[in-house]
Amino acid sequence: MEEEKKIFGISWNVFLLGIVSFLNDMSSEMIAPIVPGYLMEVLHTGKLLGGFVMGAIESTSSLFKVVFGYVSDRFKKRKAFVLTGYALSTLSKGALAFTRYWWDFLLLRTLDRIGKGIRTAPRDALIAESSEKGRTGKSFGFHRMMDTLGAVAGPLVAIGLIELLKGIPPERAYRYVFLLSAIPGTLAVAVILLFVKDRGKEVRKKIQGVSALRDRNLLLFLVVVAVGALGRYSYAFTLWKAQELGYSIVQGMAFYALFNLIYALSAYPIGNYSDSFGKKRMVTLGFGIASMAALSFAYARDLYTLMGAFVLYGVYIAIEDTVPRAYMADLAKDYEKGTVIGAYHTVFGVLVFPASVIAGFLWTRFSLTASFLFSALMNAVAMVLMIQIRE
Repeated sequence: MEEEKKIFGISWNVFLLGIVSFLNDMSSEMIAPIVPGYLMEVLHTGKLLGGFVMGAIESTSSLFKVVFGYVSDRFKKRKAFVLTGYALSTLSKGALAFTRYWWDFLLLRTLDRIGKGIRTAPRDALIAESSEKGRTGKSFGFHRMMDTLGAVAGPLVAIGLIELLKGIPPERAYRYVFLLSAIPGTLAVAVILLFVKDRGKEVRKKIQGVSALRDRNLLLFLVVVAVGALGRYSYAFTLWKAQELGYSIVQGMAFYALFNLIYALSAYPIGNYSDSFGKKRMVTLGFGIASMAALSFAYARDLYTLMGAFVLYGVYIAIEDTVPRAYMADLAKDYEKGTVIGAYHTVFGVLVFPASVIAGFLWTRFSLTASFLFSALMNAVAMVLMIQIRE
C-alpha cells in the first residue's frame, strides 16, 4: 500500500469514510424519528402491521453482509460496493416521499437495508486496509465516533425541519423531510465517488493457505458474537424502562441523547486504546460492562441508577460496535477481509432480531426486569466464552 497522508493520526481514506458515515447517518436519523408516526398517521398500518414492517426492515441487511464481503474479496475492489450501497440507500430514502401504501414503503426501506448489506463489509475491509498495521482499533473507533455524531445530528435537523414546516399538513411535512434527507446522503455518495480510493493489495487469483474462517479462535469468536447478540436488546427497551419509572417521552429522549453522547465520546478513545490494551481483552471487558448495564436497568429505581445504566449502555455499545470489527480485521488475511468481517456482521445482525423478540416475550410474560436479566446472563456467558479464546 502506497504511503498516504494522515489527518488526526489516521489515514486520509479512513477520515473520508468517517465523513461519509457522518453524512449518511445524519440522513438516516433525519427520518428515523418520523417513520413510526408516518406509518400510523399517513399509511394507517396499525400496531401489528407496523411492528412487522419495522422488524422486517431491521433484519434484512444482515443477510447480505457476508455475501457482498465475499464478492468484494473476489473482485479485489471495495470502493464500487461501498459506492453502490450508499447510493442505493440514499435513493431509497428520498423516494419514501412518494409512498402511498405500506408495501411500497417496506420495499423502499428494504432497498435501504440491502444497500447497507452491500456496503458494510467492503467498507470495513477498506478501513482495515487503509490503516497502519496494529492500528485498526484507532481507525474503527474514529469511524464509529463519526457515525454516531451523525446519529446525534440527524434528529436535531429533523426537529428543526418539523418546526419550520409546522404550518403545513403533517403528511406533506413528512414527505418534505424524506426528500430533504437525500441531501446529506447525496453528499456522502459524492465524497466516495470523488475522493475515496481502493487501498487493498492485489488479491491473488488462486487463494493459498488456510482460510481464517477455519481457525478455531475465529469460529469460537463467532459463537461468542452469537451469544452476545442474543443479549443485545433494542434501545427501545431502555426508553420503556424510563417510562416505567414515570419519566415522560421527552425525558426519555433526553436519556437517549445521553446514551448517544457517551457512545460518540467513547468510541474513538476505546478503539485507539484497544490497539495497545489488546482487542480480545477489550471485547471481554465490553461483555462485562454489558452485563452491568443490563443489571442496572433491571434494578433501577431512581434517577441516578437509571442515568448510570444509560452511561454503561453507551460505553458497552461503543466497545461492541467498534472493537470486534477491528479484531476480525486483524484475524483475517488480506485476501478475505471482506468475507471475514461480513461473517461477523451477518452472525451478529441475524441474531439481534430474535434477541428483541425474546426480550419482548419476557416482558409480556413476566416483567421488563426479566428482559434485562436475560441480557445480563447472555453477556456474562459471552464474557466467559471470550476468555477461552487464545491470544
